[in-house]
Amino acid sequence: MSRTAFPWFHTRLQAMNFPFEIARDREFDVVGFGTNAVDFLIRVPHYPEFDSKVELNDYIRAAGGEVATAMVGLQRLGLRTAYAGRFGKEPTGDFGLESLTSEGVDVSFSEQIKGAVTQIAFIIIDERNGERTVIWKRDRKLKFKKNEAPIDAVRMSSVLHLTPHDTKACIRMAKEATKAGTIVSIDIDKKFKRMDDLLPNVDLMICSEQFASLVFGECPPEKGLQKLQEEYGCPVVGMTQGEKGSLLLCEDTFYRSRAYVVPGGCKDTTGAGDSFRAGLLYGLLKGLSIKETCHRANAVAALKCRAVGARTSLPSEEELENLITAGERL
Repeated sequence: MSRTAFPWFHTRLQAMNFPFEIARDREFDVVGFGTNAVDFLIRVPHYPEFDSKVELNDYIRAAGGEVATAMVGLQRLGLRTAYAGRFGKEPTGDFGLESLTSEGVDVSFSEQIKGAVTQIAFIIIDERNGERTVIWKRDRKLKFKKNEAPIDAVRMSSVLHLTPHDTKACIRMAKEATKAGTIVSIDIDKKFKRMDDLLPNVDLMICSEQFASLVFGECPPEKGLQKLQEEYGCPVVGMTQGEKGSLLLCEDTFYRSRAYVVPGGCKDTTGAGDSFRAGLLYGLLKGLSIKETCHRANAVAALKCRAVGARTSLPSEEELENLITAGERL
């Protein structure tokens, strides 16, 4: 059964709000199940041409990964988060795990795997505009099998946020969330196997701007979101659109939100989409309207881009509200 069976008791007058009942009696606001990574970020004066050389300006090592970054973003905004994932039992894994515990993210459902290497990424950042290219590798030993999915975490959280990294385990997690009354949120940017089994169990789908066209063939953003909603039954579907902001579809209403100007200029877009999702879940859990929530999601993404690294400049709640009040929009 698709998630459109979820109660649609909201009237048109209430359509500005998300059509979800949030279970408030949980230990965590959000549990994340998905990727973590350690990034090596390299800043260059311009992206190198093929068969050329370019001198780098500087580089740093920083923690990243889509879901792990979103959990840190939510934690800095004052919410209670947990991360369920795997790291290698080696120095890079130690670094990745400590990057979460130092932020206050609960890692009770995480583990380090002997003989595995933590996911890494080499990220080349064009200094002129902050745009980046990602080269990554994930050790197969980090994969969750279906029977290894940490389903206990689902029952302890108001929201489950995931990436379709280990699909069979994700399907089990999402189905368990349905039983537990836990809202399911997904971060998705490309097609994957068993997509038709996972997505009908999702409440809140946020994808890349290109995703709908990858699934259905070339189509404009609005039509793409409509097709995704019709095909998979997700009550809320949306897409990030970079400098254009974001577009969300709830029932039959579109919500457009313009991007914010990055204070001090864009230094790095790594993790901007993950940050957007953190801002969106923050607004949802705070009981804000869809419009207010989209503004905050775009604002969190803009504030993240102030510095190099996926998590380096994720904002506090005060910084977020200051940008909402005084920030300039694109």
